[in-house]
Order: sequence, then structure tokens, then C-alpha cells
Amino acid sequence: MPRSVNAVASRQRRKKILKATRGYFGARSNVYTVAKNAYEKALGYSYVHRKLKKRTFRRLWIARINAAARMNGTTYSRLINNLNKANVQLNRKTLADLALNHPAAFKAIVKTAG
Repeated sequence: MPRSVNAVASRQRRKKILKATRGYFGARSNVYTVAKNAYEKALGYSYVHRKLKKRTFRRLWIARINAAARMNGTTYSRLINNLNKANVQLNRKTLADLALNHPAAFKAIVKTAG
């Protein structure tokens, strides 16, 4: 009885990895075992960095809000505290956008927070 190896599935599995690693440096793009390791490492990094991206953007928004708040005579922590007390439901992303693109509207919000 002939040996069954399922070459079609094996080749597809290898081609999938090599296609995903196209453009990687050196052997990482054309040697299967090296490419497989690089691909798995890349998947791990992409998972972690999807989580880190959220933290990074929040830090950026806070820095922008703080800079704009200081230009209007207050600080970030006082502004957020006063907004919470005034029951103004604006998230940091929106506040940062207002601070950057619509300074007059941001100034009005700072006055509302009082």
C-alpha cells in the first residue's frame, strides 16, 4: 500500500506562511522554518501592540488636553474633575480633538466646567 502524505495540504500550509512573510529580511521570507518563526513572532507583536495602541492614544489625548487647558488657565486634572462635577459627558478623544481643531469650542467647555 502506498504511503499517504497529503502533499497538497502540506504545500498549502507552507505557501500560506511564505506568502505572509513576503518582504521580510533575508531568510525570514524564503526559508520555511525561519519564516514560520518570524511569522509567529510577528503575530505575537501585533496582538500586544493592538493593546498598547489604545494606551498610547490615551496618553496623546491627555497631553493635548493638558496643553490646551493650561492655555486657558487651568490644568488637566482640575478640568476633568470640574467636567465630572458639571456632569459634562465628553470623552478624552473628543476633548483632544476640540482642543486641537476648535480652540473656541474648547474654551467654552472650560468655562462651562468653571
